[in-house]
Amino acid sequence: MTDFALPGSLEPAMPSKRPNLDKGFNPLTLIGFMGVLAAGLLFVAYSLYADVEQTGAKVTTYLPYILLFVALLIALGFEFVNGFHDTANAVATVIYTHSLPAEFAVMWSGLFNFLGVLVSSGAVAFGIISLLPVELILQVGSGAGFAMVFALLIAAILWNLGTWYLGLPASSSHTLIGSIIGVGVANALLRGRDGTSGVDWGKATEIGYALLLSPLVGFLVAAGLLLLMKLLVKSPQLYQAPEGNKPPPLWIRSLLILTCTGVSFAHGSNDGQKGMGLIMLILIGTVPTAYALNRALPDNAVIEFQQTAQAAAKVVESKAAGYNVLGNPRPAVTAYVAQHQINEGTYPSLAALLRDISKQVSDYGSVSKIPAEVVGNTRNDMYLTSEAIRFLMKDKESDLSKADVATLNAYKGSIDKSTKFIPTWVKIAVAIALGLGTMIGWKRIVITVGEKIGKTHLTYGQGAAAELVAAGTIFAADHFGLPVSTTHVLSSGVAGTMAANGSGLQMSTIRNLAMAWVLTLPAAMLLSGSLYFVFSKIF
Repeated sequence: MTDFALPGSLEPAMPSKRPNLDKGFNPLTLIGFMGVLAAGLLFVAYSLYADVEQTGAKVTTYLPYILLFVALLIALGFEFVNGFHDTANAVATVIYTHSLPAEFAVMWSGLFNFLGVLVSSGAVAFGIISLLPVELILQVGSGAGFAMVFALLIAAILWNLGTWYLGLPASSSHTLIGSIIGVGVANALLRGRDGTSGVDWGKATEIGYALLLSPLVGFLVAAGLLLLMKLLVKSPQLYQAPEGNKPPPLWIRSLLILTCTGVSFAHGSNDGQKGMGLIMLILIGTVPTAYALNRALPDNAVIEFQQTAQAAAKVVESKAAGYNVLGNPRPAVTAYVAQHQINEGTYPSLAALLRDISKQVSDYGSVSKIPAEVVGNTRNDMYLTSEAIRFLMKDKESDLSKADVATLNAYKGSIDKSTKFIPTWVKIAVAIALGLGTMIGWKRIVITVGEKIGKTHLTYGQGAAAELVAAGTIFAADHFGLPVSTTHVLSSGVAGTMAANGSGLQMSTIRNLAMAWVLTLPAAMLLSGSLYFVFSKIF
């Protein structure tokens, strides 16, 4: 296989020390992995069947299930591409320091990507969903809802494949955010509104800061960490490039494997959630009887729900005093969530919705006992209420005290337990897709990270510093429910260590990386917006 070079980039920094990247996998290894894959997929299929069967819903048409299959295939395809697109960020340092053979490093990374997905919290998944237009989320089972899901996922896959082909470590997170914004803008324009009204710009700005600052954090902190290591750890071996194909001393090798493991695990726990949130939207739209509400909640959760609901109702009703709601309260609450503008109908409509939700849960005794024919509407009411409360707590015009905010936040938490959940089988499906993708097509970007960022060969200390910072940054973002780019953090971390070491940077590569970073958002927006327009006409 020939080496791939970026247009205008320099030749690999140290081709004589390149590790063996062309050795294939042992057939027995692939057979074993495919066996695990088959078992996992059977488990997923059985779980889906069991969940639907448990609700007692009668299948009258297979069309929703065909759409469900296609949508799940596309969503898992996004995670598969994400896997091989971002693998290099975890394995490049251990491969180029000869700490692990390439084929073993990739399988090791795949395993910990898999485990990272399984233990993820779900906070990032629902943070991504909150960027989508509220009217599409409430009608995700409609033609417009499927057009939205298909457009943003296919756009993200196309851009990821294009940047992978060019060997550019572009950000899958950046791509998906751009795709979501593109769909939001296109949806608003198609509905005759200003394009800027189709996006939650507050949440988009919050996520944008995370995506913008994480590469700077990677560069500066990795550079600082390498300099600190030089002050505290005096072993010369740590700051040397590998000698030929000789592996590093055991303690250095262990450190590098540990950092590779941390980045892989962190990548799974953060990036894996992006597909989970969209898969849950697909499931809610096609099989609402099984997935619109969390039927696994214990019955005693109703007591907590009723307590927080009563306290929240007092807060909202005090703001709604003097106003009555005539007719359906949902349009007024939906308008507030979409436009973030409080008017005289906001509080009374929200108060009416609060009472309605509380009555439904009380009448049926628990979330799990809500009848199949109304479960979708109840879920939409809960989602609307949760989003409205989220915006009210941040809205300066809401004039809420700290005690009011705490009360509303407690109620929002009770609602979210019913609507924001991820079944185990969804995590397993995403974990399999991401883990399998990790083992495929990783070479192109590994070469860019390992050879084309700095002018000298990567040293052991540089690899350890870059990966420690990447893992720490991703874990922190995961804790706060923010998506960050593993790609940007790691590649900028490598660049930071090269700068701190005086090794020099290959500016043609840095320029190409910066160009990909700048173009990803508008390109993804344009792709997804165009696809949404086409799919909305088809569906």
